[in-house]
Amino acid sequence: MIIVGVDGSVASRAAVEWAAGDAARRHVPLRIVHVVDTSWYQVGKRPDATLPDSLLRAGEQVLGEAEALAVERQPAAEVTTELVTGRPAEMLPAQAGGASELVVGSRGLGGFAGALLGSVSMHLAGHVHCPVVVVRGEQLSADGEIVVGVDDSPECEPALAYAFEQARLRGAPLRAVHAWQLPVHAYAPEIPYDLDEVRAASLQVVRDRLKTFSRDYPQVNVTEDVRPAHPVDALTEAAEQAGLLVVGSHGRGALGSALLGSVSRNVLHHARCPVAVVRA
Repeated sequence: MIIVGVDGSVASRAAVEWAAGDAARRHVPLRIVHVVDTSWYQVGKRPDATLPDSLLRAGEQVLGEAEALAVERQPAAEVTTELVTGRPAEMLPAQAGGASELVVGSRGLGGFAGALLGSVSMHLAGHVHCPVVVVRGEQLSADGEIVVGVDDSPECEPALAYAFEQARLRGAPLRAVHAWQLPVHAYAPEIPYDLDEVRAASLQVVRDRLKTFSRDYPQVNVTEDVRPAHPVDALTEAAEQAGLLVVGSHGRGALGSALLGSVSRNVLHHARCPVAVVRA
């Protein structure tokens, strides 16, 4: 089952369209969830205080509109809705317990390129164990290639599996991006450094990681993209016209978005296309 969280915003509608399309491709049910945020209402009140009917009616309206949109876009999809109360950052992870994927919209703040990501979206990407797809209101073509980040860590394996499956389902090409940077000591003039050797080693990293998946997904056309750049710059540039950007998470922190690695966190801030964060 795919879960999509909705709040009635433009980004939320984009998330519903994305989730409905993915549910149809995977032939799995879609559940649309709206969380009536009670945190502001219960300030100074008892925890069991009754919510006004107007809040619940507004939530039902958000769900009804989202369901109509999903059915309009994917008439054959199996769609259900659920209204829950509480804090969205707490309730959506609970709803996603048995889900194969959680999709949310991002209402980023700020008026500059790479505007800040909404706090709920960032929290979910750091705490939910299934893949979390963050969709901005600015929807690009879903037919673009799939871009996935590749490195030599075990955390990228689940991201690769997800990316290959998405490419197969969409009939889309896959671009595997590996960014390399010289170590700091490489810039010391007294230490010789063979750039060709670094490039060759980087390319081998990609090929070693792709070997098994390319065998299992022979129908997916894969491009090996090795760049001398910072990973965030390489991934966001490669995904300018992509249908989806997939990253793994190396986060090992204990609080908030520290559970996301720095690359995942910054890609979520700056990428224009939908981003899937796949945790190990």
